[in-house]
Amino acid sequence: MTEQMTVRGTLKGHSGWVTQIATTPQFPDMILSASRDKTVIMWKLTRDETNYGIPQRALKGHSHFVSDVVISSDGQFALSGSWDGTLRLWDLTTGTTTRRFVGHTKDVLSVAFSADNRQIVSGSRDKTIKLWNTLGVCKYTIQFSLFEKIFKVYNMKTPRLICAENLKRP
Repeated sequence: MTEQMTVRGTLKGHSGWVTQIATTPQFPDMILSASRDKTVIMWKLTRDETNYGIPQRALKGHSHFVSDVVISSDGQFALSGSWDGTLRLWDLTTGTTTRRFVGHTKDVLSVAFSADNRQIVSGSRDKTIKLWNTLGVCKYTIQFSLFEKIFKVYNMKTPRLICAENLKRP
């Protein structure tokens, strides 16, 4: 038997397409949404039948589409990647950028935290994966000549294992 799902409602707040959403089991009433309007919105979900979520704050700072957003395992920070070629580390309590990561030469398409939140991984249209510390220092860069772009990166729970995917067929 398959589980039936129903739409509870729509969250309205972005002026552009939503490109990604992020949730975490530790904070089930919080959702982050990234958009082509260059923002990330932090939502508080409600149990109200007429208003399903309240925007808590808009995280602004990117100069181009925000392509990806993730939440740290402790729920205190968010990480966003943008077509402006940067990543931003956000303090969700204050809504401010605590760190800006610069180093990709093209759009950042995917971002991830390590399980302990001490390392950050990014994938880009520049065909690289970068491993960063939380101070914004790029520790390693892996170049892929066969890939068209790095579509998605995953920083696995297993230490020292990063997985990536792309959409181009060999």
